[in-house]
Amino acid sequence: MLDNITNVFKIPDLKRKILFTGLFLILYRLGSFIPTPGVDASVLRDVFSAPGADRTLFGMFDMFVGGNFERASVFALGIMPYITASIVIQLLGSIIPYFEKLKKEGAEGQKKIAQITRYGTVIIAAFNSIGISFFLQSLESSEGIRAVSNPGFAFIFTTVVTMTTGTIVIMWLGEQITEFGIGNGISLIIFAGIISRYPQGFVMMFNMVRAGAMSIFVALTVLLVMIGVTAAVILVTEAMRKIPVQYAKRIVGRKMYGGQSTHIPLRVNTAGVIPIIFAQSVIMFPRTIASFFPESDIMNVLIRWLSPGEFIYTTFYVLLIVFFAYFYTAIILNPVEMADNMKKYGGFIPGVKPGKKTAEYINRVLTRITLPGAVFFAFVAVLPEFMTKFSNLPFYFGGTGLIIIVGVALDTLQQIESHLVMRHYDGFMKKGKLRGRSGR
Repeated sequence: MLDNITNVFKIPDLKRKILFTGLFLILYRLGSFIPTPGVDASVLRDVFSAPGADRTLFGMFDMFVGGNFERASVFALGIMPYITASIVIQLLGSIIPYFEKLKKEGAEGQKKIAQITRYGTVIIAAFNSIGISFFLQSLESSEGIRAVSNPGFAFIFTTVVTMTTGTIVIMWLGEQITEFGIGNGISLIIFAGIISRYPQGFVMMFNMVRAGAMSIFVALTVLLVMIGVTAAVILVTEAMRKIPVQYAKRIVGRKMYGGQSTHIPLRVNTAGVIPIIFAQSVIMFPRTIASFFPESDIMNVLIRWLSPGEFIYTTFYVLLIVFFAYFYTAIILNPVEMADNMKKYGGFIPGVKPGKKTAEYINRVLTRITLPGAVFFAFVAVLPEFMTKFSNLPFYFGGTGLIIIVGVALDTLQQIESHLVMRHYDGFMKKGKLRGRSGR
């Protein structure tokens, strides 16, 4: 393994890509500590440290932006407006013919979609920053100190310009990493924001063990569970069902095409982390709204029912994750379109008639493999509540953050792997040794 890590820096192009990626991620983290003008950061820390603050939409949003929202930094919106715009454009691609046509136009169509996504990001960021500016003006600490000392139009305008510009800068950083670095830049920025919380959490756990607030046995058990769950997430993330496909031989001019066997890889977790994000947003929205009416008894009951760890919350959360897993899978994978493409190029699944029967077969397989994947990730999503309840863990482990970390890490490792194998070096993820001359 150590030799493989050394090999990474023997390839000048790969070394340059990794250093470029690291530099831009450092720039992103440095920008995370530049405050938005006119905001008292100490008041924000007091508000976000209140019990239950991390269980609202604002707490979930703060996790994705790596604590930038809690600090009200210039990167407070993070890359979330870009993610929202991308998801909206992807959903429109299945509804509006114009976007569906762009998806089929190849590289040129993708360029137009990317440009529309950028414009959408700016619009969403502007609207989000307007909402955040009003939210910041309404905050005050337990001592009655307001987060914004000089509220008004000037503060709103400054906040909108600052935070929208910050989102544009993050989007640019992500695109530069994707083009000149290694891995997907947008995903790596989210990855960096989430993982930045873990070192502080481990330090807190160590201090709890040293102070006697947590036994060594519990701490070791927690670490073993964390390793086991991470391994299980990797296994399910990489799991797939391969549907065999045979292409018939056909002669075009003097050349013969087809005749080979291949497969359609259908992942157990086709939808990725999107179902958990959607489910969290839906279930946290009414609780967040209810938190603005602390004097209402009905709202307090709603908050109690929708609090993490409660039976109603857990039941609805799991059901929503399973529903959105099927919903999003149906949007990004169209069995009818897959069957038509196979039929067009002379492909067929052995034992299944081309056309409608093939589409029905693919749909049936998708329906069967999506359920265990959705149930497993629902378990991972509710895991933090049990970890916190039974082990007094001082930080959240599991859920959305863990799935994103595993997915991004695997994708980046696979890209590094492809560079190594292409130059006849041993990869990180190969069991056997590759034989061949060194590509120095």
